[in-house]
Amino acid sequence: MQTEPAIAAAERRETSFGPWRGRAVVLIAIVLFSLSLRTAVTSLTPLLSRISDDMGFGHAVSGVLGMMPTLMFGLAGILAPALGRRFGIEQVTLVAVILTGVGIATRSLTHDVASLLILSGIALFGMGVGNILIPPLVKRYFSDRIALVSTVYITFVQIGTALPAAMAVPVADAAGWRTSLAIWALVPLAALFPWLWVVRERRATVRAQADLPDEAKPTADDGARLPVWRTSMAWGLTLMFGMTSLMTYSMFTWLPSVLSDAGGSESLGGAMLALFSGVGFVGTLVAPVLCARFRNPFPFAVAFACCWLAGFAGLLWAPLSAPWLWAILIGIGPTTFPMALTLINLRSRTSSGSSALSGFGQGVGYLLACAGPLLFGVLHDSTGSWTVPFEFLTATVAVMLVGAWIICRPRYIEDQLR
Repeated sequence: MQTEPAIAAAERRETSFGPWRGRAVVLIAIVLFSLSLRTAVTSLTPLLSRISDDMGFGHAVSGVLGMMPTLMFGLAGILAPALGRRFGIEQVTLVAVILTGVGIATRSLTHDVASLLILSGIALFGMGVGNILIPPLVKRYFSDRIALVSTVYITFVQIGTALPAAMAVPVADAAGWRTSLAIWALVPLAALFPWLWVVRERRATVRAQADLPDEAKPTADDGARLPVWRTSMAWGLTLMFGMTSLMTYSMFTWLPSVLSDAGGSESLGGAMLALFSGVGFVGTLVAPVLCARFRNPFPFAVAFACCWLAGFAGLLWAPLSAPWLWAILIGIGPTTFPMALTLINLRSRTSSGSSALSGFGQGVGYLLACAGPLLFGVLHDSTGSWTVPFEFLTATVAVMLVGAWIICRPRYIEDQLR
């Protein structure tokens, strides 16, 4: 029999994240790690030509580097939900923060291609775990503020996407490409401290709950393994997320090359990559609200798909006539990315459902997206033009819309599993 003071202490511990005092630290932890979730990607691509000249590798290795983000994110999507169930999503996220910082810092010191690939892979895997586990963390701690907190953390993902792209070339010109890559390790370093606090508090909460009598213990919802792969919703999210990621990472990797082949400079490529990334801010602010306020936000997915198509047409037929316009249009297109992230929580009832849907949708989606940067480059090399690569991306827009039509319909993953 538990004493009244013990039960009261456990209840206080369980609700320690309820007030904004406690949840503010969780939000800071989520925001700082979100800022790291793309830095290893967009800090590298504007510098690929000078890094390849220094290390002596060609387009094949550049294509592998372009494919690695989606590959490692996909691998993380497969492993992260199981790791979260086994060790706790807070603890696994803390390890992901450490991996991200170590990978970003050490790859800038490498002098051979193998080390560059391995250490980039470590950083990208840590970032991928963050991609998967942040949505269920939002579900756990901010179930009453899903749209707001989703907007906040996805906004910081976009900041962490745009800033490295904009700063990569100027910092490399001033201090070298190694420094330009290494400075982004400071962000996960800053995220480490609030995550240590979150893990400590979570462990204390679990210990306090263990001391409660069975009838007083809260119902746990993060230990179940849900077979979401059996549902059309999971596959719809996978196609929406995967095809959006395929197109986005293809542009991250090849947009500077498309402009360079048309006669543009390296600085123009970096600036347009930064603009492409930065336009995502608008989508980040809008998408969670659209998904929360409209029962079926599919018509908005159609509008964003049209932006993709218009941007592809401009880059193919008149790349230097208005590069800023094409960058803006293809920057609006990936608004289906924050839509998909928001729908993970809006289409699940529990953090267990959110984690399972997030892991499957992002994991398999990112694995599908691996084909994007590599195929885009292979198709260009084999045909000698950008026509077929852009036709390939046009087909992926149609596939993305099929997935969006499925996942945007108002229902819950737990209900479909029944």
